[in-house]
Amino acid sequence: MVSSQRNQLEAQALDLRTALFLAAVCGQTYVQFSNKDGLFLVPETYSLAGEFTGRSADSYEERFGFVLTSEQATVLAFRGSGSAVDWVADFIAQQTSYRPVKNAGLTHKGFTDIYMSSRNQILDILRQLPADRPLYITGHSLGGALATLSALDLASNTEFAAPIVYTFGAPRVGDPQFVRKYNATVGTHWRFQNEFDIVPHLPTLVYQSPKTKQTYYYLHVKGEVKRSFRMGSIAGNHILSSYFSDLAGEEMPAAMSICAMPPGWCPV
Repeated sequence: MVSSQRNQLEAQALDLRTALFLAAVCGQTYVQFSNKDGLFLVPETYSLAGEFTGRSADSYEERFGFVLTSEQATVLAFRGSGSAVDWVADFIAQQTSYRPVKNAGLTHKGFTDIYMSSRNQILDILRQLPADRPLYITGHSLGGALATLSALDLASNTEFAAPIVYTFGAPRVGDPQFVRKYNATVGTHWRFQNEFDIVPHLPTLVYQSPKTKQTYYYLHVKGEVKRSFRMGSIAGNHILSSYFSDLAGEEMPAAMSICAMPPGWCPV
């Protein structure tokens, strides 16, 4: 993976090999969630530093991701929507104050509640790891929203001041004030977005709560990487394997190399 200087304001160049690797890591968050025992595959040269749980909309605690580490880098990966309950959280689009950082605006309540329920576990894991290695933060779908919420927190409140963020099919997370603060604080965020994927278009730019009738405003954070593929269905245009296949088609030798070890760990 590409090395990083700890310069908070200097964006790191987009690297499709890194994107493929992190998309594959994202795939294992779904494997972790689906397996009753939480087992999943760890890529060669990496080891598991820790796992974390979160509480979704029904307050049920479940696995939401893990932290991997190696001599070269640390990876914090968030799971996307693995159940109908998570999708309810996606569409509870009222906003709440982003509490980890002062004057950072408002963020989606459903996403924020999940992140805050995982936050202390994530901080505890990262405190045990060297901060002089690059920290990559990644997630697909709901996981991309959680990765975004985490990146501003970690950049502002920990020694990992220059996280490198790659998200796939992520929804909007916060209001204009949050986005301004995020864009000024997080140096590198690459946001992969299929133009035929409905999820990155949610919540809408102007959202009115059907319950309270209050109006909320949403923007995307920086770093859009526009992709364009159709997979024959709304779900097909969004699922992680579709994003991985799209990127692999552009970087096939890299994809084959990344997927070689351990066998079967890339999303298909």
